[in-house]
Amino acid sequence: MLVLTGNPGVGKHTTASEIMKQNAMYEIIDINNLAIELGLTEKAKETLEVYVAELKIKMKQKVSKNSLIVGHLAPYVLDESDVDVAIVLRKNPMDLIKVFKDRGYSKEKIRSNTAAEFIGVTFNDSITSFGEEKTFQIDTTNKTPEQVTSIIDKIVHGKNKGDIVDWFHLVDKNAAIQELLDIIE
Repeated sequence: MLVLTGNPGVGKHTTASEIMKQNAMYEIIDINNLAIELGLTEKAKETLEVYVAELKIKMKQKVSKNSLIVGHLAPYVLDESDVDVAIVLRKNPMDLIKVFKDRGYSKEKIRSNTAAEFIGVTFNDSITSFGEEKTFQIDTTNKTPEQVTSIIDKIVHGKNKGDIVDWFHLVDKNAAIQELLDIIE
């Protein structure tokens, strides 16, 4: 099973579509869509709350060796034993702010999603859930979907270790951090 996870706006669904164009052996399972389909969600403010424990049970019944799992909740609803490779897509937090604004996210949602990307919450949670040997990250910031898919293919075949993604270098650029804080105000 191949997992694509990461924060909103990093290109999970675009990448999944590209993977399917190149390799139709996978069956896509979109975690959020499945949760909605199964009635395991509840609307809360501007987010969709998902009943993760119940969804984890249902996911176990749905997944197979040929599953391509897509969604930011992957580390919380999948078992390590079912996952072959987990790809955490990442994107420069400064670029994500524009994506979030274009999507109409509230200031609070922009702030929390940007902070989560900045410190690598999904990457850390994926390592915790799936292990370091199965978890890889790719910086999608300046890559086309075709380039990202090519890297994923190499990772799956043991020919690439992914990217080392660390946004803390942005701290050295006070203007960038100030922009990050000001843009959300």
